[in-house]
Amino acid sequence: MKKQLSQNWELDVFFPGGSESQEFAAFLDLLQEDIRQLDQQTRQAPVPGSASEAEGMNRLIYLIQNVEGRLREAMSFVECLTAQNVKDDKAKLLHGRVIQLHAAYSSAMIGFERMIVQIPEAVWEAFLATEKMQPIAFPLQERRQRAAEKLAPEMEVLANDLAVDGYHAWSDLYSKIVGRMTIPVEKDGQFQALSVGQAANLLNHSDRSVRSAVFAKWEEQWADNAELCAHALNHLGGFRLQLYRHRGWKSVLKEPLDLNRMSEETLQAMWHVIGQSKELLVQYLQRKAKLLGLEKASWFDVHAPIGDVANTIPYEQAAEQIVRQFRRFSPKLADFAERAFAENWIEAEDRPGKRPGGFCTSFPESKQTRIFMTYAGTPDNVSTLAHELGHAYHQHVMDDLPQLVQNYAMNVAETASTFAELVVADAAVKSAQDRQERIVLLDEKAQNCVSFLMNIHARFLFETRFYERRKKGLVSVEELNELMTEAQKQAFADALDVYHPYFWASKLHFYITDVPFYNFPYTFGFLFSYGVYARALAEGQAFEDKYVALLRDTGRMTVEQLAQKHLGVDLTQPDFWQSAVDLALADVQEFLRLTE
Repeated sequence: MKKQLSQNWELDVFFPGGSESQEFAAFLDLLQEDIRQLDQQTRQAPVPGSASEAEGMNRLIYLIQNVEGRLREAMSFVECLTAQNVKDDKAKLLHGRVIQLHAAYSSAMIGFERMIVQIPEAVWEAFLATEKMQPIAFPLQERRQRAAEKLAPEMEVLANDLAVDGYHAWSDLYSKIVGRMTIPVEKDGQFQALSVGQAANLLNHSDRSVRSAVFAKWEEQWADNAELCAHALNHLGGFRLQLYRHRGWKSVLKEPLDLNRMSEETLQAMWHVIGQSKELLVQYLQRKAKLLGLEKASWFDVHAPIGDVANTIPYEQAAEQIVRQFRRFSPKLADFAERAFAENWIEAEDRPGKRPGGFCTSFPESKQTRIFMTYAGTPDNVSTLAHELGHAYHQHVMDDLPQLVQNYAMNVAETASTFAELVVADAAVKSAQDRQERIVLLDEKAQNCVSFLMNIHARFLFETRFYERRKKGLVSVEELNELMTEAQKQAFADALDVYHPYFWASKLHFYITDVPFYNFPYTFGFLFSYGVYARALAEGQAFEDKYVALLRDTGRMTVEQLAQKHLGVDLTQPDFWQSAVDLALADVQEFLRLTE
């Protein structure tokens, strides 16, 4: 991979012309008509009273899967358009239309759920046992069970329709706020207006004066926009709480746990072990502060590089490094990554006007994926690139499965991505040329431990407490800052000097409507990936096919079933989590040993 790689993705292969695409407009028109047909059929379909009548649902379920695949294709396309250029107004309108189509599809599926929840148990079980339904029996049973726990169908349809211009609109407002924001940063005596994504990269700059100055401007700009962000967050939270109340759901964790196919026992076991295992991380933050010449590290020092590191890692070098290290574990994963680079599946250019953050999105009809990030040549950027390629590979190995079992949950999605990131980071440490390089690389791995075991914990604590406070009424900017600072102090075991009170405003994840509690699945994926990685280390390339088998099962069983089948462990008990945490913290121990 010596040749220069494009840092811009290719989207015309899906629909030529971007937001002006006539092909995409026609695609949406046809999709809208098929959703209308689906809605009509689900409303009119009689409730099967026998096994032979139930077989009549086969064509309906085929249409559901067909529509869902095309809807995901459309959503991915508009997500790419709006991310690559936050000022593309036509793309924003298209995004609004796709959101409406998604709402119409969801309403049609409520009609489908109304029907299946009324099917007699014996008839239902016989239907799922048929040859055509067995491959998708798990998601169908899951949908029937969840439907029984919701409001009457007509009420769910109403809530779903109202969400388009209510619930989801608050998320859109937040995106518009961020899209208009710029962070003024001084360079060579002149101020530059950076996008949020560009400024975020500078928060990890090797020069503390740069980090400190950017962080001050960062906080200043979020403070200026905090009232609008708080407005959006309050109403997102209020919508969820009201909907949960009407459904009779007492816990705000019910929906995120259901979406992640995960029990509360597993979640609590994970957090309990993490809460008992932070002493080494505190020692790491103290040591890092000392190495940086500080009495105590601040928020913007956690990801600061230590020692002499290259100013930038060229994109081609990062690609070559990732592919080479993937190949040590899995030739199939390496070949896939090479294809993604060669066929321009990645939008990495560092330029103004892009959305902040990174993501991977799937085009199931085209059997391709696209990766979005802003690559500035930092080691953290290399990790993000490996992370998103892990997501892409996960989808790739599921491309031939029925659409309904391609809907894997976020926590297991984060397993594949974090596993890919871990393969790259661990291989880099093992091949380090000298002690100093090893320290630098171990520091990056230790930073990941802080991110997943402290930072994500702070987000979970904040969001849990925010919902409790929101039940009493609107939460002010000052209260949100207090809740966030308290959560950070607890999660970081009071190891930092300066915290990030406006983190609730700056983090997109709090404003995503599809996934409430967009936090604990990251920590689950991080630790679960360590369990998978331990198995890969023990078995070498012989584990490659077993890894693919695990990924292919992620959309057709609970995480507890997945772990029992493929790793032989019980996630509701602390043993697995403790072994995973210990394995992750081994890098922190080694860092502390080398820097004594």
